Amino acid sequence: MTRILITRPLPDRVVDEAEKHFEVEIRDTNTPMKRSQLRAALVLHDGVLATLGDDFDAQAFAEFNAPRCKIIANFGVGYNHIDTAAARGAGIAVTNTPGAVTDATADIAMTLILSTARRAGEGDRLVRSGKWDGWHPTQMLGMHVTGRTVGIIGMGRIGQAIARRCHHGFGMKVLYANRSQKAVDLPARQVSVEALAQEADIVVSAVPGGAATRHLLGEPLFAGMKPGAIFINISRGDVVDEAALIAALQSGQIAGAGLDVYEKEPEVPQALRGMENVTLLPHLGTAALEVREAMGLLAVENLRAFFAGEAPPNLVN
Repeated sequence: MTRILITRPLPDRVVDEAEKHFEVEIRDTNTPMKRSQLRAALVLHDGVLATLGDDFDAQAFAEFNAPRCKIIANFGVGYNHIDTAAARGAGIAVTNTPGAVTDATADIAMTLILSTARRAGEGDRLVRSGKWDGWHPTQMLGMHVTGRTVGIIGMGRIGQAIARRCHHGFGMKVLYANRSQKAVDLPARQVSVEALAQEADIVVSAVPGGAATRHLLGEPLFAGMKPGAIFINISRGDVVDEAALIAALQSGQIAGAGLDVYEKEPEVPQALRGMENVTLLPHLGTAALEVREAMGLLAVENLRAFFAGEAPPNLVN
């Protein structure tokens, strides 16, 4: 029977579906796989259901001429932890789970926008500290988001879902920067990243991760933003030059930031953790049971289709 490794504990519904089709082994830890475990996964299993942190880089594939593993089904839309070119060279297909994550990730973007603009984290900490001395007219004044201009960098599924929430929910003007023109179902204007930085009150990163986008957003973006603007990242941590972001926040070049992802997860620099004007979430983008189930079921379907000789629904290489 086809042997599949699931690299992290997943919801029961996903495991039950996988066990209908495969002989399944599940790692009982949430830590990323070590180098020796990556090697074992490729040698001992026909397929791997992997996720963020399982670093299948070129070295992992180069150690074998003909690994037993023929497919890595990634649990998540982002797959920058998998060297897809090296996988293809080793005869290994790679799939991901787009669609299932779109709305949940867009919701987290809105959570970060509102929390950062309205200083919700800072307010929560004030109340918990016991130092709040009551309401007054000039206390903790933040940004009123209704009617503002949002600039979205990356106008794929998630970027468009964020745009719809901003436009229809908060009456925002929508700008976007994207490598190609997009047919979007709301008023939105495509501009350069430079123009977006100059005009937007809220800048949101929604670009895919990978070598092509590493440190795509850094000092030039932050230097071009309005002093009162805020920056939101729900894409991948290494899309942003974290040191440049910290410098922009410390200097007052930008007013605040809301982050769900980090350059070297789970490490979060003390400089960010110590700033009151920064909202920090522990990569909650898809953290809802029904969403994680949908992601897992899509990953299992990619595996099932592949081993049935069908085209996997979400092949990326």
